[in-house]
Amino acid sequence: MVFTSLYHLLNKDLLLQCHEELDKKKAVGMDGISKKEYAKELDANIDDLILGLKNKAYKPMPTLRKYIPKSNGKQRPLGIACYEDKIVQLALKKVVEAVFEPRFLDCMFGFRPDRGCHDALKALNWTIEKRKVSYVLDADIKGFFDHINHEWMMKFIEVKIKDPNVLGLIKKYLKAGLMEDNIYHPTEEGTVQGSNLSPVLANIYMHYVLVLWFYKEVREQMKGECHLIVYADDFVCCFQYKSEAEQVYHMLQKRLLQFNLELEASKCRLIEFGRFAEENSNPKKPETFDFLGFTHYCGKGKNGNFRVKRKTSNKKFKEKIKNFEIWMKQNRTIPLKELISKVNAKLKGHYNYYGITDNSRMICAYCNNVRYIIFKWINRRSQRNSYTWQGFYDMLRYYPLVKPKICVNIYKK
Repeated sequence: MVFTSLYHLLNKDLLLQCHEELDKKKAVGMDGISKKEYAKELDANIDDLILGLKNKAYKPMPTLRKYIPKSNGKQRPLGIACYEDKIVQLALKKVVEAVFEPRFLDCMFGFRPDRGCHDALKALNWTIEKRKVSYVLDADIKGFFDHINHEWMMKFIEVKIKDPNVLGLIKKYLKAGLMEDNIYHPTEEGTVQGSNLSPVLANIYMHYVLVLWFYKEVREQMKGECHLIVYADDFVCCFQYKSEAEQVYHMLQKRLLQFNLELEASKCRLIEFGRFAEENSNPKKPETFDFLGFTHYCGKGKNGNFRVKRKTSNKKFKEKIKNFEIWMKQNRTIPLKELISKVNAKLKGHYNYYGITDNSRMICAYCNNVRYIIFKWINRRSQRNSYTWQGFYDMLRYYPLVKPKICVNIYKK
């Protein structure tokens, strides 16, 4: 099925719905207009926007480029669109997603409704434990969002959407450009991270470049089993035979080059992993791999059978501790009751993600580090120490920290 008429769906009702859904706390774009200011004359603004869309006069403004630090010392580029552009992007995203979402395969988990990181981890766990898996290729695409080819992107969208008005609007967004330090930069490739439209476009690109190719072409050539788990630009390939894993690795490099992409060599590893890895690697321990913030390793259950286990990766653990220390330093002077309330919110968020089967030790270690950092910085409110350790623990009886908790059962759907 191909959709030839979708542009009319970008109507007043949808645009108003998107306005309501947008977060009022988000940063403002080039025009400096916030959600609150836009809402002062909402009906008039939406009517003008609809008129511009109907007359094909609407043109997105350049995205404001900002950077946030990454754990490896580098910076991640983010784009902040103008508020009106955010509305149209979200509406366009809903329309495009409705067309492509039913066509995405089950192995894709990133930026999809009712799917998330834990679902990807559960699928990976089941695949390695229940299928014939002896080798794992942990891969990452270098600068994926920044190197998406616009021509290929439009060809992929045109497979299911033939409405020239929708296609033209998507192309306008891809070519809108970036504004950095008051200097305009045209966008000849890539899609801006942080925009409402980018996630679904990224999934479409991965669907055609990697996922369909893997399941329609690669698997047909293999004698053994091979499986794929994808989350955004991170993915893991699982194989039964080493020779086929090495073959696919080389095929994958060539495949990505055809679409202006390449693997991040420092983040790609082919390792022996699975139920036979421990006996084959004896006396050494089997290798491990990182995926979605967790280090996956071979272990055994209570019955002595093989199990995949996971713990917070050292990289992520250190990053989280460092970020909390920075936050605590900046907020050490606020009243204790409010401070502990904010800390508990952070702890709950950490447990909700990292509190997964087999990771009790690491979330307890995180809580212990948080406790030490709190003690350290509340004693620097003045030149005199505020608390001894005994006094600190007495204070925590009145304002207790949330206890570590396993929130996600890897074996429960």
